[in-house]
Amino acid sequence: MDLVGLLLELKPLLADPEANFDRIVSLLESNQGLAEYEVARFYVSRSWLEPVARRLKSVDPRERLQAVRLIPLLFARASAAGQLRRRVKDPDSRVSAHARASVRRLGIADVSPPDIRAEPPRYPSATAVGGWNPTGWSFGLYPSMRAPVKRKPDVTSKLPVLKKREDVAKLAGLQPSELDAMMRPGSEAGSGYVEFDAPKRSGGTRRICAPRAKLKAAQRALLDNLLAHLPPHPAAHGFVPGRNTVTNAKPHVGSTVVVRVDLEDFFPTVHYRRVKGLFEAHGYSDEVASALAGLTTWRPRLADGTVAWPGVLPQGAPTSPAIANLVCRRMDARLTALAKKAGATYTRYADDLSFSFQQPPEKLGRFLWWVNAILQQEGFSENSAKRRVMRQGGRQRVTGLTVNQQVSIPREERRRFKAILANCRQHGVESQARGRPDFPQWLEGYAAYVRMVHPELGERWQREVKELLAR
Repeated sequence: MDLVGLLLELKPLLADPEANFDRIVSLLESNQGLAEYEVARFYVSRSWLEPVARRLKSVDPRERLQAVRLIPLLFARASAAGQLRRRVKDPDSRVSAHARASVRRLGIADVSPPDIRAEPPRYPSATAVGGWNPTGWSFGLYPSMRAPVKRKPDVTSKLPVLKKREDVAKLAGLQPSELDAMMRPGSEAGSGYVEFDAPKRSGGTRRICAPRAKLKAAQRALLDNLLAHLPPHPAAHGFVPGRNTVTNAKPHVGSTVVVRVDLEDFFPTVHYRRVKGLFEAHGYSDEVASALAGLTTWRPRLADGTVAWPGVLPQGAPTSPAIANLVCRRMDARLTALAKKAGATYTRYADDLSFSFQQPPEKLGRFLWWVNAILQQEGFSENSAKRRVMRQGGRQRVTGLTVNQQVSIPREERRRFKAILANCRQHGVESQARGRPDFPQWLEGYAAYVRMVHPELGERWQREVKELLAR
């Protein structure tokens, strides 16, 4: 088929690219040998940029696989590398295998941190194991090359002894016969989870998957009796006892440059295999690690009844933050070392990464390239739309707090709350609720938050809120 014939056949199919996906891919794959193939690639790519991006973020692994199949056909090598890099560590083995095959087929030689699974190759190339090449994108994927965690004696002595599934059930406060029921996929009646939408602070909604009462109690028991004895990295401040947004912000006070990096799909990126590997690395057997991972991850059921595999950390489970912090421990250590080498300070609050420089960095772009490379090797990716570089002349914020001179709540937010309290005194609390049934709890919570950052002001506002609610 020549170029004209290919374009004539593609034209009616592109009227509905979603419905004709398989036929479009088949035509492109079978005609890659055309000298004018780049013309056909450009012709099709105009209609597929948005569908490919949407499919890559889909919960359905079949849709992600379709997108990975299409990427090498539609995008130039450099653009394809950027897309495939994220899918090399896809939770679904078919998607990740296809992404690695595409990397090899395209001969991508994108620069990346060295692959330390093997010695550097004698003759470096894009596909040689080891060295500075895309095989480093697969870092951490192979259990046979994973070194056991070296635990301190005091940590080892506090961990419960679990040798079989029944021990896990006992630790979680369940009967052994209840384990399978707690691991059922989906959120229908009989499963361990319920789904609902919660509003985002930045607008829109976030899908929350919360455990039902019995499973939540079991996860709480695992959190208190097992996960609480595994310390996260010192750079982690989110969901860690004794640490909070204030402790996360303090190290960055008075910096010339503050950089904020946001991780994309933080909890869903930590899937069953990573959780199971975490427990195996701490000495538990395959049987025990599988049971622990099954109780703390969730498998969504798709619209057609298919169960997505592997499961992922649910956003509403009490164990998810602790597990995510532990999975990030090596990433935190690497980013801390990178920051130290660059003369920076690093902290992390959940999916919010902060870097600060006391002296203006000479090569900030190169530093952020290394940050992204480490994130990719550790199985995460940056939400580039949320990156912020804040210099000394403007407002510098870390986890919602300003850090230019000291840690403080932004002035306009304090003024807004002060005005709300004044209106409540004059017109009554109900006048400011505006249909929010939890408005009294919000008043109490915000006053407590202010007290954490500004003790004297917060204490005064707490007394005022208490008086207003007592009327």
